[in-house]
Amino acid sequence: MADSEQKAMQLVAEAEKKLSSKGFFGSLFGGSSRVEEAVECYQRAANMFKMAKKWSAAGSAFYEAADLHAKAGSRHDAANCYVDASNCFKKSDVNEAISCLLKAIEIYTDMGRFTMAAKHHQSIAEMYESEAVDLERAVHHYEQAADYFRGEESNSSANKCLLKVAQYAAQLENYEKAIQIYEQVASSSLESSLLKYSAKEYFFRAALCHLCVDVLNAQHAIERYHEQYPAFQDSREYKLIKTLIEHLEEQHLEGFTEAVKEYDSISRLDQWYTTILLRIKKQVNDNPDLR
Repeated sequence: MADSEQKAMQLVAEAEKKLSSKGFFGSLFGGSSRVEEAVECYQRAANMFKMAKKWSAAGSAFYEAADLHAKAGSRHDAANCYVDASNCFKKSDVNEAISCLLKAIEIYTDMGRFTMAAKHHQSIAEMYESEAVDLERAVHHYEQAADYFRGEESNSSANKCLLKVAQYAAQLENYEKAIQIYEQVASSSLESSLLKYSAKEYFFRAALCHLCVDVLNAQHAIERYHEQYPAFQDSREYKLIKTLIEHLEEQHLEGFTEAVKEYDSISRLDQWYTTILLRIKKQVNDNPDLR
């Protein structure tokens, strides 16, 4: 590993020497191959740093190669190197990783390669939700990814990103936004024989978000969902929502809790559901006249 790191450092020094001997623009316009040689040195150095698990140094070397490609007008090569740099920085500095992907995205959008841009916006969103823990920024990048995927007719990928937006919008108490997305994705799912069954989950999530806002709205919402998707009325999700509405109107919190426990004993509720249901229950405690 030490040998790999030492060799990588030598390659970086060699790249810097090639560039400084005549200057970048002198090399570029003088017909010299020094820039290409420097790029090769940086890329080889980056790979050697990777072998040595020196992720920050590897990211920096890829970044230098990307900058040289960009200045020389090799946009595709530059974008690839920025992505390589991001993959390395992700192991040491998530903010640098995001910065590199943003540079790649800028190139891809300028080239009209929106699917690639969408995938990298999705990667940034995933970093914000798991590494940097900034849900608002994660939502922003999932939305951008969804827009690009939708524009390229990648509707399945777009919906996947939109569902993430809805999930976090609800966690951030932006229930109207979450409801809009869940209803939109549910409606589009009904158009596919393969995805039709999943609509009940999205209607269920939308109904719970409605309950966070207003019981009467939730009642009207599930009636609309039933009209749109008759099979929803036979689902355990529909029956739970109906039961919860009844207990909330009667301010019967014990019944509310028992209904949730019974559902959870058969269909395990994840953290998102638990959080939303606790908020609904808390609203009754904070505001007894919920009706």
